[in-house]
Amino acid sequence: MAEQRDATTSLAEAQSSLSGLMTRLRGGMPGGQAGLIGLLVVLVVVFSLFIPGFASVGTLQSFMFQLPLLGLLSLAMVVPLITGGLNLAIIATTNQCALLMVWIMNSLLVPDAGVGATLGVIALAMLAGLALCLVIGLVTGALVAYTGVHPILVTLGTKSLIDGISIYLTRGRALSGVPEILSSTLNGSVFGVPVIFLILIFAAVFVGVVLKRTAFGIACAMIGSNLEATRYSAIDVKRVLVGVYTMSSLTCFVAALVMVATFNSASADYAQSYLLVTILAAVLGGVDPFGGFGTITGLMVALSVLQVISSGFNQFGLSNYLTLAIWGATLIVVVAAQTLKPYLGDIFSLRRRDQQEKSA
Repeated sequence: MAEQRDATTSLAEAQSSLSGLMTRLRGGMPGGQAGLIGLLVVLVVVFSLFIPGFASVGTLQSFMFQLPLLGLLSLAMVVPLITGGLNLAIIATTNQCALLMVWIMNSLLVPDAGVGATLGVIALAMLAGLALCLVIGLVTGALVAYTGVHPILVTLGTKSLIDGISIYLTRGRALSGVPEILSSTLNGSVFGVPVIFLILIFAAVFVGVVLKRTAFGIACAMIGSNLEATRYSAIDVKRVLVGVYTMSSLTCFVAALVMVATFNSASADYAQSYLLVTILAAVLGGVDPFGGFGTITGLMVALSVLQVISSGFNQFGLSNYLTLAIWGATLIVVVAAQTLKPYLGDIFSLRRRDQQEKSA
């Protein structure tokens, strides 16, 4: 009887927590992106005042060419973050996928190959890269879901494994030789908008719709907000977690395509500094680092802020290392502000109450 009462109490608590969660999910993220948008406008105005030609079409074109790779990697990171997890293997997965695709294209294409043969080899390389990312995602998700080991440890292990294989097989060298037809297509523009930027927009819309408008997306937020309540709501948590890390790895496939187009080569060392920046962009964009809530819109605005800062500092002639340091300081400030916000709110409420009592 005592066990039944405990189970009933736990179920009631879970249902109450789940009801509160669904209310918050319907209401969306508290606050919004108004502050970030304001910061973005201020940064553009300030840099425009000090840097001639900063607010120009050329800067906008550069912005649209530089943002997609970091944006797609951030999308790959934000999905597990919303569940309260982390995928430290996104860079390693992207690099290995790019290496595999470039290796296949170099191995199978001959100098005098026709258009049909070239397109066939490119399609084969893309299918191989997609299959690789799918396998990595399924294995990573299964390890997280069925072993109970924290995602940080699991993905740290898969990252080391993938990086080690990539470096061993390539001896640390970059592979080059992307077919001209693929490079020119991905580096082209549609009505002045780079193709890779359009790929980022489509990917962001797709991920945003999945996370906000599907049962899978709601389940991800529920897992990140309250794992026990999600289990009591009859959601297959393990299956959802496998899907989360599979979706993250498949996003890495899209990032690998952009990487191949951007660098015209592939290497195990590319974009290594982006790993922590993807977490910074997600947290700055309003994603709860402990899971449960976050929007793709906020992520995109945060990425724009970071890219504007980077572009402005580059045109000032400052070192990229200084930019990384400022990004790191930004992450510390944002996390500290999120932590202190409830306490500051209580302090201001008490002060207003004291003032009202004194005036009364």
